[in-house]
Amino acid sequence: MPAYHSQIKEFRQQVGNMAILPLRTQVRGPAPTANTESDIIDESLYFFKANVFFRTYEIKSEVDRVLIYVTLYITECLKRLNRCTSKAQGQQEMYSLAISKFDIPGDAGFPLNAVYAKPQSAQDADLMRQYLLQIRHETGNRMVEKVFSTEDGKPNKWWTCFAKKKFMEKSLAGPGQ
Repeated sequence: MPAYHSQIKEFRQQVGNMAILPLRTQVRGPAPTANTESDIIDESLYFFKANVFFRTYEIKSEVDRVLIYVTLYITECLKRLNRCTSKAQGQQEMYSLAISKFDIPGDAGFPLNAVYAKPQSAQDADLMRQYLLQIRHETGNRMVEKVFSTEDGKPNKWWTCFAKKKFMEKSLAGPGQ
């Protein structure tokens, strides 16, 4: 069975070889506001539980590179949310994770430099960092809503059980983190 790919085919802008896609978000950033019911983050959340088991992933478009990044970031979110006992604590953890220093394609610590192109200029690098920051904030917000959707306010075990899985045997966190 092959991995699931994004259903989004059209995009207006790209940086490096990553598409800049519209997002349903209130977080400020370079991504345009989406007028649709679902965006790349919704797709990533929907396909996460199936895709996380794959060790390889065939990239079919620039949109798939965004899907890969969001999937890897969801795994990092789950690692942090696994330690949280309340929704408020989860929101704080997701905010601190989103704003923490992170590598972009082309940086030495980025785990998938082989499949992501380095931004062409410092301006492109800044745009990519802002776009990924916007994605990180919105993904974290949606993860808190998914994980703490139970009546008792405890983390949902059907989400937290995926905290130890590694998509494509990669992690956005550095070794030992």
